[in-house]
Amino acid sequence: MPRSPFMAFDPQRFNPDGGVSRETLGAFQAYEATLVKWQKAVSLVGAGTLGDVWHRHFRDSAQLAPLIPTRPDGTPTVILDIGSGGGFPGLVLAVLAATGALREPALAVHLVEANARKCAFLKEVARITGAQAVIHRSRVENLAPFPVDVVMARGFARLPKLMALATGFLQQPDCHPLGLFLKGRGVDEELTDARKRWNMRVEHIVSVTDPEGVVLRIKDIVLG
Repeated sequence: MPRSPFMAFDPQRFNPDGGVSRETLGAFQAYEATLVKWQKAVSLVGAGTLGDVWHRHFRDSAQLAPLIPTRPDGTPTVILDIGSGGGFPGLVLAVLAATGALREPALAVHLVEANARKCAFLKEVARITGAQAVIHRSRVENLAPFPVDVVMARGFARLPKLMALATGFLQQPDCHPLGLFLKGRGVDEELTDARKRWNMRVEHIVSVTDPEGVVLRIKDIVLG
């Protein structure tokens, strides 16, 4: 699929102090309140990050928005978020699209999460924010592959394991998805190990939320 810049969205300006519309702010305030409430019973994020949900989780996820490709025919870009947990990054992108924060809101977001209580949380956030997302209660390796444009994950697994589990989606005939993976220290070792099985073109993009973090944008993924 031909790829082009998805939208003029600046994650640096994505903040609760005037950088978003009232509708977007309200949706993320509801998201945060729900997360804090559910965190008491379900471990959705690190407890030490609850005081800075916007920066540590919302903005961290939103930084992927400018990297998402558009479809030339205008149909929704299909996103597969593996191990969604608290909805990061996939549900954040769905909320941005639903509230008009993106120039091109045409996203079809699929969230893959095996934990039943986390799936219930994802459904609740989608309901109260109006986000359009399909929630799959499944392990990704057990999910029947379907065509996707982007495979993404945050904090799910080391890159070699992540790519192995997602092989069915990464290696479909006539489908060449882009990989967008939020990674931290140790990313070079993960890439070295992943390249033992996979051929790919990799771009490192410095994280806007963590000086030691990167977004891996991976293209032309082929099992070697």
